Amino acid sequence: MAVVRAALLIDFGSTYTKLRAVDLDRASIIGSGQGPSTVTTDINIGLDKALADLERQTGNLPDFVHTLASSSAAGGLGMVTIGLVPKLTAQAARHAALGAGAKLIGNYSYELTDMDISQIEAQRPDMILLCGGTDGGNKAIYLENASRLAASTLDCPIVLAGNRSASDAARQSLRSSGKNAVITENVMPEYLKLNIEPAREVIREIFINHIVRAKGIDLAASRFDEVLMPTPAAVLDATRLLADGTDGTPGIGPLMLLDIGGATTDVHSICDGLPPQSSAHFVGLEEPYAKRTVEGDLGMRHTASDVVAAFGGTEKFAAQAAMDPDDVDRLLARCRDEVDWLPDSAEARAFDEALSRAAVEVAVERHAGTHSVVQTVHGPATVQRGKDLTQIGTIIGTGGVLVHGTGSRAALEGALWSAVRPQSLCPKSAEFFLDADYALYAVGLLAAREPEVALALGRQSLKSLSKDQSNG
Repeated sequence: MAVVRAALLIDFGSTYTKLRAVDLDRASIIGSGQGPSTVTTDINIGLDKALADLERQTGNLPDFVHTLASSSAAGGLGMVTIGLVPKLTAQAARHAALGAGAKLIGNYSYELTDMDISQIEAQRPDMILLCGGTDGGNKAIYLENASRLAASTLDCPIVLAGNRSASDAARQSLRSSGKNAVITENVMPEYLKLNIEPAREVIREIFINHIVRAKGIDLAASRFDEVLMPTPAAVLDATRLLADGTDGTPGIGPLMLLDIGGATTDVHSICDGLPPQSSAHFVGLEEPYAKRTVEGDLGMRHTASDVVAAFGGTEKFAAQAAMDPDDVDRLLARCRDEVDWLPDSAEARAFDEALSRAAVEVAVERHAGTHSVVQTVHGPATVQRGKDLTQIGTIIGTGGVLVHGTGSRAALEGALWSAVRPQSLCPKSAEFFLDADYALYAVGLLAAREPEVALALGRQSLKSLSKDQSNG
């Protein structure tokens, strides 16, 4: 019998520890398993249950060439970002944190106040990203904020990604108070110029070296090669690999991933997002090529009422869903009171399908840029703010409501441009797919070790949603 060259990919999630065993020669999933995420006691307990589940489904487990893990356990990587100006360095810091797979729990600008410091201490972040000023520019606020953090009770790692002329002094101030401070390149070295990749890499390195231990995941460290990154970062890496391909194999091209959860909706886009017309003028901070946003008010259960409110209110949502407003209010109350309920009737399924589409519409509109015509001394000109997604040709959905529901295509079509929102730079048309096997985190983990295998696995794992298909 031929020996299977296999990899075990682990996701230590907030609720479940999920496993995917992958045949590296065939780029296919051998089997899946899951168990509870027992981070608060001993993470090995949940891992053992997940392995037992995997073995029940596949028989004897092979010797794994790679055993790699990602994690969003214990609330994920909770980060606070601090910048100088909200729409400049603070926004650049936000892009860096989200791109590294963080859960953004606080975003501050200008000089920190006593109240700000108290709030940050109460938030108990896993990491802080401190930015401020272009290289050679403003030093004062960057150094003052470092001094205030040095005097605080915070004991988490602090990444310094601001004015390079002041970073050494900022680090000295923090280290003199016993803080763990690390310098990386400025997230905005020049005015409106984004440089977030170095900060993202440092955040991931600190996550591996420090946060994993704080989350209790190091108790199982001898059983896998390493925890490479937060799970959202693994998914973003997989999305980028699918779009760009490898040196030897082309990718799909510009794409978008939508992940709808119980409390949030994540949007990933892979494209340059620049104005397609030479006559269009880009205004504002440069956008990341690989961009992730997290909408904390757009979820299927914990924040269902916020979805309806953001969509335009109960009356508008009810009309779109062809439901009575009183029935919408009743089901929203159920979402609030029973956050783990699953649709158990045709009415409930229709409600979930409408809610997922509303979440998609709002999340993508926020993620996308806009264009408008302004009058100048030379006549009318087209101005773009934010990222142009109109050239995206592939949209991938993941998350329980999309994978297990029957209206996934209709929900994902909510990402497309609409005459109702004429200024939005949403995708114009696209092919739709599902990450039906929840394989993207595994693809992201494999990307650095076996990129060709990871790309093939990712492409094979996507389930097409053609117009005449339902995923029910």
